[in-house]
Order: sequence, then structure tokens, then C-alpha cells
Amino acid sequence: MKNPTHYAWGQGCDGWHLVRTERLSVIEERMPPGTFEIPHHHRLSHQFFYVLHGILTMVVTGQATTVSSGSGIEIAPGTIHQARNDSNSDVRFLVISQPPSHGDRVDTEV
Repeated sequence: MKNPTHYAWGQGCDGWHLVRTERLSVIEERMPPGTFEIPHHHRLSHQFFYVLHGILTMVVTGQATTVSSGSGIEIAPGTIHQARNDSNSDVRFLVISQPPSHGDRVDTEV
């Protein structure tokens, strides 16, 4: 995609919309070291996180999993999850959501 739409989120994190339709969302995200998102789930969105560079920690229903460059993790609708960067360098990854996850997020107390 030429000139993807950028947005900032969290504590210095970045996102770029690569595909944004009513049925599919593909976002490239960057998380600096030590950053994290709030645990949450999506009512309808089925997601796949694919790590392009670095190491992403995904906490899924309370269980931390390390996802390295060149691998990914699937998140089913209704599953509580949290992306974290516990490493000492940036992590870049794709978030593929069907249907798009914006507006479908429910923050969760853990």
C-alpha cells in the first residue's frame, strides 16, 4: 500500500493501516521496549499477529507466549489477550483482523 494511514497508540507505539475495509483489517504495528497494551478481547474479531522483527510477548488468557520474528499467533473472538514488548528492542508485527477489530474491543480487568 502506498502511504498507509498512521496512528499513534499507547506509550509511544505506532500503527499503519495497510488494509482497511468493512470485512478485513491489516495493520503493521511497532512497539518500543517495555510497552504493552491493556488486556482486552474482541466480541467478533478473529485476529492473527505475525511478527516481522523482534520478539513479541502475547498474554492469552493469562498465559504468556513468546512470538519470535517469522512466526505468529491466532486469537479467537472472545479470548482475553495482551501484546507486550518485554525485550530491549522494538518489535514490529502485523495484526490481521476479520472483521476489523476497531470498535469491537472490550477492555478487561485482570
